[in-house]
Amino acid sequence: MSKTVVVYHSGYGHTERLAQFVAEGANAKLVVIDADGNVSEADWALLDDADAIVFGSPTYMGMVSWQFKKFADATSSKWFSRAWVDKVAGGFTISANLSGDKFSTLQYFITLAMQNGMLWVGQSSLNDGLVNRLGSHSGVMAQVGATESASEIPQSDLDTAKAYGKRVADIARKLKA
Repeated sequence: MSKTVVVYHSGYGHTERLAQFVAEGANAKLVVIDADGNVSEADWALLDDADAIVFGSPTYMGMVSWQFKKFADATSSKWFSRAWVDKVAGGFTISANLSGDKFSTLQYFITLAMQNGMLWVGQSSLNDGLVNRLGSHSGVMAQVGATESASEIPQSDLDTAKAYGKRVADIARKLKA
């Protein structure tokens, strides 16, 4: 069994809902980045002990939220000590528009993972309308209108998040074996 942790920031609950589905698929623990961009020492310990880490942030202005960026900047000590080398990594994001420049957010996660010597996991599912509705192979992209609540995220996006969480955990388990 691999240990997977989903670390995310959610401004309005949409990213939190996606995180819950990723975590369900991965049988993972959740680490919340708070409104000030911080996580607890206990959460840092969970991340250090994990075999896989899945990053999540809403896409704001074509990038991760500032709170996620603050968390990412705080990983510099992990980079320096090489603490996360060979951990499996993945990522997910959501925005109000169909494009919303979500790919920029996923690319940021990929760069963060590569900087830390992690192994990135992409999507395996084809865009069949039931999963991977937005056709991303770099990670999970979800979309819901700017005035819609988190409960209105399309089920196909939630199913994609759950399947992706399972994929990340399965790969971490295989690599651990």
